Amino acid sequence: MGRMNGVREQLIRVLRMLRDDLWTARAAPLPPSVWLRWLPHGMVCLTAFGSAVSNVDHLADRYQFSAQAAMLCSVLQGLAVVLALWRPVPAWWASTVVSVVTALIARDHLLDDPHSGDPSWPWAPPGLIAHGIVLLLLSLRLPTRVSAEALGLTALLTYAVQGVIGGANYGPSGKVAVALFTVVVLLGTALRGRREARHQLVEQTGITVEERARRTLLEERNRIARELHDVVAHHMSVISIQAQVAPLLVEKPSVELKENLEGIRKNALEALTELRRVLCVLRSENPEDPYGLGAAGTGNAPEGPQPTLDRLDALIDNTRAAGLEVVAEVRGEASAYPPGLQLSAYRIVQEALSNALRHAPGSRVRVRVTHDLRGLYLEVTNSRPEGPLSSSPGAGHGLLGMRERAVMLGGHVAAHPTLPGGFTVSAFLPADGASHPAAEDGFPPGLAPISGPTAGEARGVRIPDMPMPRPGTGSTAGPSTGSSAGRQQEKRPHDE
Repeated sequence: MGRMNGVREQLIRVLRMLRDDLWTARAAPLPPSVWLRWLPHGMVCLTAFGSAVSNVDHLADRYQFSAQAAMLCSVLQGLAVVLALWRPVPAWWASTVVSVVTALIARDHLLDDPHSGDPSWPWAPPGLIAHGIVLLLLSLRLPTRVSAEALGLTALLTYAVQGVIGGANYGPSGKVAVALFTVVVLLGTALRGRREARHQLVEQTGITVEERARRTLLEERNRIARELHDVVAHHMSVISIQAQVAPLLVEKPSVELKENLEGIRKNALEALTELRRVLCVLRSENPEDPYGLGAAGTGNAPEGPQPTLDRLDALIDNTRAAGLEVVAEVRGEASAYPPGLQLSAYRIVQEALSNALRHAPGSRVRVRVTHDLRGLYLEVTNSRPEGPLSSSPGAGHGLLGMRERAVMLGGHVAAHPTLPGGFTVSAFLPADGASHPAAEDGFPPGLAPISGPTAGEARGVRIPDMPMPRPGTGSTAGPSTGSSAGRQQEKRPHDE
């Protein structure tokens, strides 16, 4: 009984193996062949061999050539076709000379044989095909001028042999040959022009992409520069005012002190004047702000102050008014950040919200701001878009501008899609301006992430769709960065 069970199990294994091997539709394609790129060369060589063989038979039977002469002329004609793959002009000369010599030798035989059956002359069908292939290869490789010259000289030699020298007892093939050669040259020229146009288009596209990337980088750096000019101008104004007020704070200031302070004030005013002139050149009148999120330089106050973290609540309100459901959360206690850091943080959040508006309509967005002793951490995460995607009106600055701002301050930016179909942007801006190494999740070592998807995705764990807290149910840890940032969670989008 045990032996029967063993045989049965063996039979079952064999049947299962046959089923797995033969009852399947899985793909098993052949690997790409390196010989396919030599296929055109092989076809030309095969055509040259065929024309040489048929030409031997035609020259021996119709033109009454000897076996040696027929073989020699046919082999030379076939070699001319093969040579055209690498040296089209010498190949054309070789084919033309062989064709003319063959026609002149055949003329003597046709004159002596009135019963030859009127074969095609001066172009025999195999020679006509071989010479046509040579002209095709020449027109595919060389400029149109060279192809036209070769065609014209071929037509002139055909007329000289058939019309001027002439013959007897033959069927004229000159007109058919010239017409065929003309079609072949036109076809080769058209294909060559198409190939060159495609190559130029690819090169121009590559140049355009590089120039666009370079222009985008320069535009973003220009934008950052003019915003930093605003910050510097503010400090220069403060220096000027302090230098003007300082003598009044001393009971009896000396003349040297007054002169030094007056010199500081004048230098500050001159620097401020130069900065304003630079700002008039750098600032555009109407920079693109398609979603009304408050880009710098808009409105009637081009010299107004640049935004800081205190205006994040207004930025989020504008985003909600544009149609996104936004939840804000602030953790930690805000430090006295430098103006440049606050401006960069505001712009990073602004650009992340603009990207969510462009590329994730109808999604839910979570904005988290974490204050740490080392610096400021920002995270903007949107869920899967619910509405149809529309073309983006942006100029392509996006992530490039975020990274430029973060690197300028010694920080870094991480951006990646989430498994449920959303997108997250995280940035760390150090308070001291020192460069901190970034981990895979975008956090500096020792600063734990405040959201879970990044670490889980790095390990390949399936993460459910981002549970977005409903406005009014969330909580904040620590004071707000602005006057009303802590109240953002109490507002619903439809109440805006």
